[in-house]
Amino acid sequence: MMNARWEYGESVRLIRNVRNDGTYPGLDPGAPLVRRGSVGYVVDVGSFLQDQIIYSVNFLEEGIIVGCREEELIGGEEEWTPSRFEFREKVRSAKGLSVNGQVLVEVGAIGEVIKVIRDAPGGVAYHVHFQSLLGRVLQIPEDALVAVDSEE
Repeated sequence: MMNARWEYGESVRLIRNVRNDGTYPGLDPGAPLVRRGSVGYVVDVGSFLQDQIIYSVNFLEEGIIVGCREEELIGGEEEWTPSRFEFREKVRSAKGLSVNGQVLVEVGAIGEVIKVIRDAPGGVAYHVHFQSLLGRVLQIPEDALVAVDSEE
C-alpha cells in the first residue's frame, strides 16, 4: 500500500489551479474550482487506480471540497512563492531570447510551461518548451514571458 504524506486534519497548499474534471456537480467541465496557493485541510485520503493517492481537501475560504493528487500539494506551512504561470500553461516570449549571443527564440514565440521553478536566483523562473525550438527546453525568468490570449 502507498504511504500518504498527509493525514486527516493536516493543512496543505495547492500548487496548481484545479478545474472541474466533470465530476463536480453544478459547474461546467473546465470551470475553475480552486486557485493555486489556496490552503485547505485534508478530510479524507484514498486512492485512484490503486497507484495514486488522492486527498479530499476542504478549502474553507472557497467553501469547496476537492480531490487532489499528491503532486498538486505541498504542506500548508511550507514556503510558497506565487507565480504568474503554471505547468502546461501557454506563454509568449516578451523579448528575444538568446544563448551565447545566438537568438534561439524570437519575440512573441509561443511556448508551454513544463516546470515552475519558485526558488530560482532572482525570482520565479520556468522551464519552457517553445514551438519554434523543438526538442529543447529553456529556463526563462518570469519577466521575459507574457500570457497567451485564451482564444489561441
